[in-house]
Amino acid sequence: MKAIADLGLESTICGLARSRKEDVDACIDANVDMVHVFIPTSEVQRVHTIKKSCEEVLGITGEIVSYVREHCPLCMFSAMDATRTDTDYLIEVFRAAADAGATIINVPDTVGVIAPSAMKELILRIARDVDCPIDVHCHNDFGLAVANTTMAVEAGASQVQVTVNGLGERAGNADLSQTVMVLESIYRMDTGIRLERLVETSRLISRYSGISIPPTQPIVGDNAFSHESGIHSHGVIACAATFEPGIMTPEMVGHRRKLTLGKHVGRHAVRQMLQDVHIDPSDVELDAIVEKVKFISVKGKRVTDADLYEIAESTMGVVNARKVIVMEDIAIMTGNHVIPTASVKAIVNGREHVYSSTGNGPVDAALKAILGILPTRITLKEFGIEAISGGSDAIGHVTIAVEDEHGHIFDASASGDDVVLASAEAMINAINLLHRVEKPSD
Repeated sequence: MKAIADLGLESTICGLARSRKEDVDACIDANVDMVHVFIPTSEVQRVHTIKKSCEEVLGITGEIVSYVREHCPLCMFSAMDATRTDTDYLIEVFRAAADAGATIINVPDTVGVIAPSAMKELILRIARDVDCPIDVHCHNDFGLAVANTTMAVEAGASQVQVTVNGLGERAGNADLSQTVMVLESIYRMDTGIRLERLVETSRLISRYSGISIPPTQPIVGDNAFSHESGIHSHGVIACAATFEPGIMTPEMVGHRRKLTLGKHVGRHAVRQMLQDVHIDPSDVELDAIVEKVKFISVKGKRVTDADLYEIAESTMGVVNARKVIVMEDIAIMTGNHVIPTASVKAIVNGREHVYSSTGNGPVDAALKAILGILPTRITLKEFGIEAISGGSDAIGHVTIAVEDEHGHIFDASASGDDVVLASAEAMINAINLLHRVEKPSD
């Protein structure tokens, strides 16, 4: 906590403490701006965790809040497991905290069991009977954390506790991006959050935590603004608000709209995706292309952008020989006492280039070397690998998505028994796809 407090961030740094003076002292010694103290109040937690009576908890509440206020200007008090606490007793505890100087009281749904309608009634009751600002902390055991949080705001809570990507104990806590966008777009409240950084922040935390974001995650998931169904794609092409909320756009949260390929894909989406890369099939050719895409998808294979263009060019009898990058040679050095290093020689726009890079592993080094050889900035957005056969000599299938500085995103794939080479090939394929957007095929 002291390391964070010493960073000089433009934030109120809050330290969490049990209702014990030594915990509070540790927070104060760390130079926090606020101390957040808590104590269990539900019968099940009070009896089985701290073994205190109702009267003892009331006494401890007043004493610890007073102690905090003697040493710190801001004090948040939580009645842990508030939503399973007798309401009349809960009000008594919160009044004791407010009388002792709590600057805000927190209502935790510690095990995520309250219904949104009940949460609204509870916050209304607390707001009426306790003279103190209200904060809520909701868990997602039944998938109601965001709903309970927004209901609390509707009832008068002025502060909410959320986590990026909904991370937290068990099923997690209320998700930052979902809560913010509900309040901003549906309730028309100004949260002060920089909405355009929501997706970037989500991906940053996913990378550091090692916990991936489900593609169907609202707001920030890869599929949040993706459209596959023919009816949906057709509507979105004509007007985005037909099959998107309208009051929330992908650009608002730092996302991008994308048409995707699958067994439900329609003609309008395929035509649009092909026109984006200067491929213009006839109606008959388009029907054949769509049928091939659906046939591959039904068999369970993901159809990438590269697959679509190959299908289209094969169907139309078109040969697109021009490529922005052709890899001539790649060398990888790795080992348990060696920093993984990759060297790449490639022809880029007709000229030979050589570039070397280190990485966390041989694949990372290879991809960084390929990206480093390019004259323009391209970002790796997605990397996936799966084995398509068994044994130590399994064939690996690599799928990669890249984004250029204009926001164009394309994916490509490659397979092979050497996952490093397959990864490099997939990257080259994806980069060459991006080139199609900028220059018509010959």
